[in-house]
Amino acid sequence: MKQTKSIIASMIMLIGGMTLFSCSSTKKEKPTERPNILWIVSEDNSAYLGCYGDTNATTPNLDRMAGKGVVFDNAYANAPVCAAARSTIITGMYATSLGTEHMRSLHPMPKFVEGFPTYLRKAGYYCTNNSKEDYNTSNVLNNAWDDSSKGASYKNRAKGQPFFHIKNLVVSHESCIHDSIPMEKLQHDPNKMVVPPYHPDTKAVRHDWAQFYDKITIMDSQVGEILSQLEKDGETENTIVIYYSDHGGVLPRSKRFLYETGTKVPMIAYFPPKFAHLNPWGDGKRTSRMVSFVDLGPTMLSLCGAEVPEYMQGEAFMGAKAKEPKKYIHMYRGRMDEKYDLVRAVRDNKYRYIRNYMPYKISGQHINYLWNAPSTRSWEREYLAGRCNKAQSAFWEPRPIEELYDVQNDPWEVNNLAEDPKYKEVIERLRKENMSWIFKTLDTGFIPEGELMSYNNKYNGYDYVRSIDHKSLVMAAEKAMSPNVTNDDLMLMFNSDNPSIRYWGLNGMLYNKREAKKLASKALNLLKDPSFDVRVAAIETLYPLGYEKECTATMKKMFMEEGNEFQFCRLFNMINSLKLDTPYLRDVVMKYYKEKSHFSENPKIAYNLRAAALTLFYQWEMEKPKS
Repeated sequence: MKQTKSIIASMIMLIGGMTLFSCSSTKKEKPTERPNILWIVSEDNSAYLGCYGDTNATTPNLDRMAGKGVVFDNAYANAPVCAAARSTIITGMYATSLGTEHMRSLHPMPKFVEGFPTYLRKAGYYCTNNSKEDYNTSNVLNNAWDDSSKGASYKNRAKGQPFFHIKNLVVSHESCIHDSIPMEKLQHDPNKMVVPPYHPDTKAVRHDWAQFYDKITIMDSQVGEILSQLEKDGETENTIVIYYSDHGGVLPRSKRFLYETGTKVPMIAYFPPKFAHLNPWGDGKRTSRMVSFVDLGPTMLSLCGAEVPEYMQGEAFMGAKAKEPKKYIHMYRGRMDEKYDLVRAVRDNKYRYIRNYMPYKISGQHINYLWNAPSTRSWEREYLAGRCNKAQSAFWEPRPIEELYDVQNDPWEVNNLAEDPKYKEVIERLRKENMSWIFKTLDTGFIPEGELMSYNNKYNGYDYVRSIDHKSLVMAAEKAMSPNVTNDDLMLMFNSDNPSIRYWGLNGMLYNKREAKKLASKALNLLKDPSFDVRVAAIETLYPLGYEKECTATMKKMFMEEGNEFQFCRLFNMINSLKLDTPYLRDVVMKYYKEKSHFSENPKIAYNLRAAALTLFYQWEMEKPKS
């Protein structure tokens, strides 16, 4: 921790040299009538900042900005991972409505959807992005930016032209804790870290927390440099500055998960005096208004005087077109890296409701990238050794169908109130809100991703979900994942013309294991189903019930097929879930790892399948291939 004093001193010097937020100005040109907007976006960090009351944080630049700006105490990412969150931001639409909720899914968007900066450009703005996009779609969204690159800058605009510029900061990304910094080089003391009650108190966990705070400090200094440069360019008095993180993080059970630590983000907005009329709250204030990423695009259009397209699902919370405050924020989790899941969440001003549609899957499914963190591996070892308490063990065990947390009194969300009769009215209200939103937005997440991908030549996700009976599909999933489902209910699903409903019928067997044996013989024909995803679900369901021979024969045939990346990713998931290990499987998975990454020219898609293979190599205690 020897570097602490020198680093903090350099930050103080930076702040001392800044005149940002002061009354003076070095502006050389006539001020623009419309505001410039600068976004500063960090990666993977929750609100671990001094201005949010975190005493471990060393964030003087953001704290200074908060003192002169507006702090949002209830700002949320709609998805707890970058690609799905950024898909929501750029379109002003829920990723679940577009088929882009899964991490690195790259499904096409409907033709009428544009990135919201397109409308700013039409209104005369110069729009630049430096430089992360990750919009989770195969559409390039070519019209969104005048320049999106590492060299993109608002300085290249025409004289007098207003700008919208994004600067992305990557230093706090999850990867920042993968390689441990030596103890003597840490700025923050691991012994002073606050260990959440769901984490075991190990050296690795404390070290990762301390190292993460170090990276947040560096991120804060980068914010200071950006603000200082804005001042030097003479644009401070013309520019609304908004800082936020792209989702929460970054230790295990934050990023990727629908808890506060995964979805609640820091957000600060600064308005120069000439645009104070656009600030509903005033300088140096805090607001409890609930906002989320789907609202950012409409809000920027509102601040800049541009029209907000009717198709956008978000609502402006500032500017001339600001709407009434929302009562609820909606969030979603699909496939995270290589592992599938389906979770929805609703947050009001006090409670968080979570609906697990695959409760038989544990939260701690092995995700190759997540396991790079020493804290994740340490937590897993503690659980396997039997040294975790109830709160620490929950991550590694099957989940309840519903979770309910009083976030005001239980900020770490470890006390599930879903079964407490005192909260019956609360959970019924939030359950109803979740279902209403799913139906209203035509949530595509209930369609298996591989199935949805197979229609890409004809449909995008937005259009495909409108070609089917969406309500019947969602109700099938609801019923399948209910303790009250009957075998007759599941049989009706098996016989449905909709492959997605057949898929959910099999998931119902996975969840209701006690009744599964009675249905096994009647589900055997689904091993020959036309749908790849249905067959994967049939193998996962029937293999443990004594049908190893039939399932193995089906699996071998499937490896000979030309399925898409996501279908094979689910197949690898199933092998991992059943802990299958044969020489044949080792050989064929290795072959796919080495050769089948050419499924797509885009390496972001191939990544999912390769990561699924790496998870199997980890399970089989095989060395990672060199190529």
